[in-house]
Amino acid sequence: MKKIFEAVKSSPLFQGIAFSDFERMLVCLSAKTAFYKKDEIILLSGDTVNFVGLILSGSVRVIREDFDGNNTIIAELAVPELFGEVFACAGISQSPVTIQAAEDSEILFIDYKRVITSCRSACPFHAGLIENMLKLIARKNLMLNRKLDILSKRTTREKLMCFFDAQRGMAKKFAVPFNREELARYLCVDRSAMSAELCRMRGEGLIKFDRNKFEIL
Repeated sequence: MKKIFEAVKSSPLFQGIAFSDFERMLVCLSAKTAFYKKDEIILLSGDTVNFVGLILSGSVRVIREDFDGNNTIIAELAVPELFGEVFACAGISQSPVTIQAAEDSEILFIDYKRVITSCRSACPFHAGLIENMLKLIARKNLMLNRKLDILSKRTTREKLMCFFDAQRGMAKKFAVPFNREELARYLCVDRSAMSAELCRMRGEGLIKFDRNKFEIL
């Protein structure tokens, strides 16, 4: 129990929750844990969404598939981020995306209805959970708006620079959570064209890079 608490206490969902209330809270939320190997599917597009997943270890990818079977990476999430909360709280019964383990991962599953609805026992932490969930959904919307901003750019270079700007914050050097294939899927561009553009940008003295580590010059 202590191990799980240490993993989730930095999550905004559990902000203000004391360890003394944590075990009782997990029982109240019908929480359970599960392990997934790298590339294993956690939630398949079309599956029923009746839980919120919190990453205890590892990381996951959020993937959208089109009718032709092409995959686009919407986001990559790591400890202690959540997935499924937007769809569950919006009342969407079937997931529009697939959740896949990007590496060996442990996930804490929580019944979302028990998060957003006060229980019969009137647990004192429930009001805090509801407030925290609202903040999380607002932050997720901001993240999706950033993704839309990237995809709205017309050229591969503009998409790359917009993505780098979002990743690096105020730092010149930074790492991205994708390899080349994954980055191309995230930006919705051709991998070969993107690699060629990265080389041109390096040749023009705009950037330096080594695998997934970049520097803006």
